[in-house]
Amino acid sequence: MPTYKAPLRDMRYVLYDVMGGDDLTSLPGYEDFSRDTLDAVLEEAAKICEEVLQPLNRSGDEEGCAYENGVVRTPKGFKQAYDTFRDGGWTSIACDPDYGGQGLPAAVNTLVEEMICSANLSFGMYPGLSHGAYVALHGYGSDALKQAYLPKLVDGTWSGTMCLTEPHCGTDLGQMRTKAVPQEDGSYRLSGTKIFISAGEHDLTENIVHLVLAKIPGGPKGIKGVSLFLAPKFLPDADGKPGERNGVRCGSIEHKMGIKASSTCVMNFDDAKGWLIGAPHKGMQAMFAMMNTERLAVGVQGLGLAEASYQGAAAYAKERLQGRALSGAKQPDKAADPLIVHPDIRRMLLTQRAYVEGCRALAIWAAKMLDVAKKHPDEAERVKAEDFIAITTPVIKAFLTDVGFEATNLGVQIFGGHGYIREHGMEQFVRDGRIAQIYEGANGIQALDLVGRKMPAHAGRYLRALFHPVADYIEANKSNAALADLIGPLGKAFGRLQQATLHVARVGMARPDEAGAAASDYLRLFGLTTLAYLWARMAEVSLPQADSDPFHKAKVLTARFYMERLLPQTGALLSAILAGGKTMMAFEEAAF
Repeated sequence: MPTYKAPLRDMRYVLYDVMGGDDLTSLPGYEDFSRDTLDAVLEEAAKICEEVLQPLNRSGDEEGCAYENGVVRTPKGFKQAYDTFRDGGWTSIACDPDYGGQGLPAAVNTLVEEMICSANLSFGMYPGLSHGAYVALHGYGSDALKQAYLPKLVDGTWSGTMCLTEPHCGTDLGQMRTKAVPQEDGSYRLSGTKIFISAGEHDLTENIVHLVLAKIPGGPKGIKGVSLFLAPKFLPDADGKPGERNGVRCGSIEHKMGIKASSTCVMNFDDAKGWLIGAPHKGMQAMFAMMNTERLAVGVQGLGLAEASYQGAAAYAKERLQGRALSGAKQPDKAADPLIVHPDIRRMLLTQRAYVEGCRALAIWAAKMLDVAKKHPDEAERVKAEDFIAITTPVIKAFLTDVGFEATNLGVQIFGGHGYIREHGMEQFVRDGRIAQIYEGANGIQALDLVGRKMPAHAGRYLRALFHPVADYIEANKSNAALADLIGPLGKAFGRLQQATLHVARVGMARPDEAGAAASDYLRLFGLTTLAYLWARMAEVSLPQADSDPFHKAKVLTARFYMERLLPQTGALLSAILAGGKTMMAFEEAAF
């Protein structure tokens, strides 16, 4: 059974040393969040993740959720763990103080989310969905709805969901059939079926607030006719407490390969009472606020699982005796040397480590930009931050979950046969991580969003939010001898990304299939290059201390490994992008 120890020093290193997190106190509303305060939050989060959530991870996977007559029971211990989590204020840390939240920076909340995902992803799904519902309601709900529902979502006594997918349509939400009939009192009656609804029904909270996409009869066809509604499990009574049962029921739960302790539900809305969020037929605007929050969170899920897998694999590689080192016995007094002496084991561990720490830096960079976009007094700085978030959201969702899944597979490989069996828990990380590449918009959809929407938007303005810092960094350090072995590869990769960007932009209008064929390769090229920039920055921070501190020496060596062994993928990716997928698209459907 794996154990988990929150990597607090690595987290503080990225937040403060690399991303300059101390300057968060300069943003309005964050003045009181000193390093001491934030460190205390991270330490307490580590305790609850290590001591309360992680011990339930394997048992929750083995037991799963139980469904009977519309009632869903979470695994043993989950209700008590949720009560401890809620009583500790963890549902409220990133929420508005006007509704009972603590108002902590998104950068810190992202690190807390990573710990939760490493410790027990299934558990984290419940408060995670609630926070997404909070974001959409906070941004687009009426004052009456916000006053009635946000305090309960913030304090965790009520939870939230997002109800999008239907049996006949997933990403193509314009096909949905759920309808919302207006009533004389200003409410609506919702009828329809939604599937794959995470946390749709459970026993953790006294009420569940469903955010539901539906169509008002007579509205525009397709996606332009979609509206967003709030429909609670129990209608609040005059005192704001759960009262009459609403017309929403769980019809069944899915039997899944992973995240088994998270209930994934079929939800039936039968003349359920609901209220409009935002304007009629503008539901996607509000829902995207929630979806984008969830997409960033799903990227962190990939990161968290990769970290947990790396910790387990590194510990096992140091303890498991197997074979002798190629250069001669390292522990001649023992029957064999530990696995970690073998080059292939080191390659896999370093690959895990390089992806985990690079992805953490990208996640914190984006989270800090969320704080800037929300709090900075200068509108120009807010716009730049919003542009950065727009261009990196599909990359974070897809790239972090792709390489996170790769990292969990490496963890199984390092364990060998013991990784393939359940006792060590490594295979659970693979099963749990696989869904992250699918939900909240499959990764191919994220790639299409990047090349089809984000890249050309505002004549390429979003791209400048990332390209300019990278170009400026390369220019500033091109003569820095200490960074020569890092800046050179970064420059080559950035050149490939620029060339690929121009190519995809050029063919996008005339040959959209060709641009679509290149989209996933382009997103990976984008992600790899961004991580190269971040690893160069981390190495620059650590170089002055590398000779005296093993922690910083490891950062420099990992940066070099990334540049030498992982970044060269960008060459093959560029070649594939320039090839244009002509052979792929030439196949007739019948050939498959």
